[in-house]
Amino acid sequence: MPVQTLPPVPTSDGAEVVVLAPGDGPGNWAGAASAVLVDGTYWLTYRVRRPLTEGRGVTVVVARSSDGLAFTQVAEVHRDSFGCESFERPVLVPVPDLGWRLYLSCATYDSKHWWVDSLTAPTPEELPAGHRQVVLTGDERTAVKDPVVTHGPDGWEMWLCCHPLTEPGHEDRMTSRRLTSDDGLAWTDRGEVLAGRPGAWDARGARVTAIVGSDPVTALYDGRADAASNWHETTGLARWDGERLVPVDEVGPVASPHSDGAWRYAAAVPLPDGRTRFYVEAARPDGAHDLVTVVR
Repeated sequence: MPVQTLPPVPTSDGAEVVVLAPGDGPGNWAGAASAVLVDGTYWLTYRVRRPLTEGRGVTVVVARSSDGLAFTQVAEVHRDSFGCESFERPVLVPVPDLGWRLYLSCATYDSKHWWVDSLTAPTPEELPAGHRQVVLTGDERTAVKDPVVTHGPDGWEMWLCCHPLTEPGHEDRMTSRRLTSDDGLAWTDRGEVLAGRPGAWDARGARVTAIVGSDPVTALYDGRADAASNWHETTGLARWDGERLVPVDEVGPVASPHSDGAWRYAAAVPLPDGRTRFYVEAARPDGAHDLVTVVR
């Protein structure tokens, strides 16, 4: 597969900080973002996380920008509103004839279980008080979180991160599954499409984070080699072979040059000029993670 035919992949060269970590040092993270460009306005959502001793993923923020760099917060959702222990990746999607939907990754208290919830409202500003509906419950065997959600003429599509809960102490492992839907709320599971490879940089797990090409489907994903690298994932590229996403070994893994090397949760916004603006959660020298952006 010629490298020159592949879509661009975000690297730290030229990256600019969009949202600073909420504090200094490891465990203080701003990131796990998703973003869309609608009628010339960027809409961004991200979670704010504190260290384990201070509450983990505390809030999800929705913000807007005219240039993709300087954002103004328009809404915030606190984890207490969902009775969850922590938030991870949110997704913001415009919904035809309804307004906007915010998907939320929610952690069940005192467990390794996660579920996906949602809020739907006429405007992004109204999302905190919007209509709530659980989207995917997970179960005693599987935690579900960090969805990538799109919709088009053929309906809705989701790439979902799943964590097996059947082996205590190994719940950090992750695979990605593809789901489809007619309305973005009731989903049909189409099966596993990406998993870690023994002996590779993604051996411990592989999580789709963005779709960056359609012919064939090409995805950014993050992964890690071992359990010790949990929360420090790096980013690679995978392409659809008709049945699964196959990692492109010529690309990646891309890492931050700082501290734990985290370069994860990459989101992609296609631009009118043919380039792509990426948003990535990136490790900085003191171990905190900032949300950064770069155009390729």
